[in-house]
Amino acid sequence: MKRPDNHSMTKSKHWFIALFFTLLMSGCGGSVDVGNSQPGTLGVSLTDMPACGFDKVYVTVNKVRVHQSSSATEIDGGWTDIALDPALKIDLLSLNNGAFEHLGEASLAAGHYTQLRLVLDPNTPSVFSNSVVLSGSTTEIPLVTPSALQSGIKLINEFDVPSGQRVDLMIDFNACKSIVKRSNGNYALKPVIKVIPFMLNGIRGYIDPALYGRNVLVTAQQSGNVIQSTTPGNNGAFFLTRLVPGNYDVAITADGYTTAVIANVPIASVASIVDISTNSEPITLMASATSYSASGKVTLVPASTTEVPYVTGRQALGANPTVTVKSRAADDLTGDYSLILPIDAPSLGQFSLPLPIVFAAQSAVAGQYTLEASANGYVTSPSYPVNLSSGDTIQNFSLSLAPPAP
Repeated sequence: MKRPDNHSMTKSKHWFIALFFTLLMSGCGGSVDVGNSQPGTLGVSLTDMPACGFDKVYVTVNKVRVHQSSSATEIDGGWTDIALDPALKIDLLSLNNGAFEHLGEASLAAGHYTQLRLVLDPNTPSVFSNSVVLSGSTTEIPLVTPSALQSGIKLINEFDVPSGQRVDLMIDFNACKSIVKRSNGNYALKPVIKVIPFMLNGIRGYIDPALYGRNVLVTAQQSGNVIQSTTPGNNGAFFLTRLVPGNYDVAITADGYTTAVIANVPIASVASIVDISTNSEPITLMASATSYSASGKVTLVPASTTEVPYVTGRQALGANPTVTVKSRAADDLTGDYSLILPIDAPSLGQFSLPLPIVFAAQSAVAGQYTLEASANGYVTSPSYPVNLSSGDTIQNFSLSLAPPAP
């Protein structure tokens, strides 16, 4: 099942989807009566955050596996499988702006479950099950996939299946962070996936269509951390969906343009949909005369063949929000990274109604960033301030292994 990836839907379609989600969510939550032998139902769907520099990102899903033990291995008993026959090759970039692919459902005994596994088909010399197409190209490039993927990508996520009721989960496959370019010219699949609430809410609006093709990215953030992201459709429409209720800072970035931020956008409930711009008055960005790069190397101590380091560039807008402007994976063979960041002043607007949002340039922080490196299982680096106003800068990182949890 796919949902449209733009806002050209009629009001009646919006109403139908909202009703559909409400019915699905009605089975979630509450206590579980394991004494009742009536099974429940688990539905699983797949969605995506947008990818960086690709026209297509393909993965081929073979099955989803569910177990009540978070430590169960692939050869243990007790698994319930949602099998796709035949396996489904999915372009992750088509699952954007709230779209999703329904992977199937299964009957489960009522109870508490703690592990999901997403199993992908492997590549063969003649069949590229998992691949990318670079922007502006038509050639599929096979992804180097770790052998561990054959037993499934392990997702620790606890959920309850109430007796006789339905639970729906959404697997969010972050294509941008999951595709890592190597120094040898290959591309590796290092999956970054989370399980998110299956609900229809979020933040929507329009970006000036003149920015199309400039790698526009719209993110919902809290305390400088990206919670959800999307790219606008051809008409400039975007929808940041499935947000836990709370306040969010929305950042809009594009190649060759300054950053724009809307602070304190409220999501009051699992059904709240908040508009921050309209088709007649879309958000536009100011051109940035120059962009400079922060680059260097991230070293993992000890080295790892499975974990990929990431470098994040954040900007503090004075006493206002700190936001992530760019985040990129380092080369998983060499550790080299490069972040190209605008040096002209970002714009800030506080959310308020009626629209449009009024923006003001934040000249005092132009070109001022902090850089941070992280990797799964390693201690995150301190934040290093850098000034890109006058040119490129180099910042190297060394990450040590995190101590085991007590």
